[in-house]
Amino acid sequence: MPNYYHELPEGYKVAKVVDAKEDKKFAFWMNFWAAIIMIVTIVSLFFIKKIDLFASIESEEELIKLLIFLLGYLVIYIIYIIGHELVHGIAYKALTKQKLTFGLTATVAFCGVPNIYTTRKTSLIALLSPFITFTLIFIPLLILMPANIYGFLVIILFAGHFGGCSGDLYCTYLLLFKLPKNTLINDTGPKQTFYVVE
Repeated sequence: MPNYYHELPEGYKVAKVVDAKEDKKFAFWMNFWAAIIMIVTIVSLFFIKKIDLFASIESEEELIKLLIFLLGYLVIYIIYIIGHELVHGIAYKALTKQKLTFGLTATVAFCGVPNIYTTRKTSLIALLSPFITFTLIFIPLLILMPANIYGFLVIILFAGHFGGCSGDLYCTYLLLFKLPKNTLINDTGPKQTFYVVE
């Protein structure tokens, strides 16, 4: 079976549309659940790691270092968002060699392959690539970082990653548990249309 089709094969119909840009209700709930995931992750890891927020701030010099670190942290978070979408793109490009589209809206950052219909396997690989890649990067950092404000910022970054994958994980759930194996997906970036055989 090919990884994608240029044209929708005969006999397929729309089964589900997930649109994080135009469907305001879906965008609200996706961001709501992302926030819940982030809060639960932050609180859980805060207590698991036994974070002491003020352990490393004992002088004015250390406070200045922390402020510089916070500026760097914002840059790192922006780089992470770009990296997340690039990993989607790398997976799609490797499997389809097709033109990618990238973008950012008020509710979602995205990468898609709008001109084709990808198979379930291709879509699952592209959907899960950032989640797996960055989780494997963050877990050692979470283990190695000290239980202070710096470690707490890594926890926040990991929680942002985990919550930010909520849309990808939702689409993965649909493909694994709700839709048949021969489902095809047209992914424009913020909108995924799922097609099944009639």
